[in-house]
Amino acid sequence: MIVPFILGSKIDLEHAKKIQEVLDDFGVKSEIYVASAHKVPTKTLEIIEKFNEKKERVVYVTIAGRSNALSGLVSANTHLPVVACPPFKDKSDYLTNIHSTLQMPSETPAMAVVDPKNAAHAVLRILSLTNKDLAKKVKNHIKLVKSSFKIKPVKE
Repeated sequence: MIVPFILGSKIDLEHAKKIQEVLDDFGVKSEIYVASAHKVPTKTLEIIEKFNEKKERVVYVTIAGRSNALSGLVSANTHLPVVACPPFKDKSDYLTNIHSTLQMPSETPAMAVVDPKNAAHAVLRILSLTNKDLAKKVKNHIKLVKSSFKIKPVKE
């Protein structure tokens, strides 16, 4: 299993590392690439082709803001899942980036997940479909999350 991250800019590295930390905790390897779909589309296509040919399970994570052509470019050139996790600095930036990410061209699905940790967990659940050890880790994590919630009376 491997998760290639494709970032539109080096600025997105901190956002990617939040996702990567969760994947590391579950023992899922990843690699980070910076390849703007607008500025270096041929480099982006080379990265996609490299992972399309791998024998191991692959789920792409794309991180791009503003005009998110990256997620569409990746999705249009692979049969593998693409999870898009747009970065944002504030509410205005969020609105621009999420709309750009949600509006992919037809036949180019990219799952949009706003929270980096949730993006990591989406990737883990996809990969766990074909990996029993990872599925066990994911199920145990869900149990742990559920057990952390204690029911107690609310004081008014």
